[in-house]
Amino acid sequence: MREFVELRGASGAAYRFRAWPESDHHTPTAGNFAVLALEGPEVTIVGLGVCSDLSRAKQLAQAILADAQGQLFTRLNVSRAVRDAEHEDLAAAQPAAKTLHQES
Repeated sequence: MREFVELRGASGAAYRFRAWPESDHHTPTAGNFAVLALEGPEVTIVGLGVCSDLSRAKQLAQAILADAQGQLFTRLNVSRAVRDAEHEDLAAAQPAAKTLHQES
């Protein structure tokens, strides 16, 4: 399993996401999350979310994690404006990705 993945937004900016911790516990920090399907070097964004408490991300993405057999990745972003802007940029680059949760 990969520990880090870089996702590109519609703007061309790269955003680095980290795999959900193996301990199954995440710090309650605000940020973005993504459910990704990883096949070899290919990365497909299945779902995107943004929330004020990433420790809830796995619960918020549970249905799509099971359906897509995806993996959960998170990105810490304390600033609401940055979280929202990055979410919109990534969603614009992957219009087929579901929005899982959008709470700034």
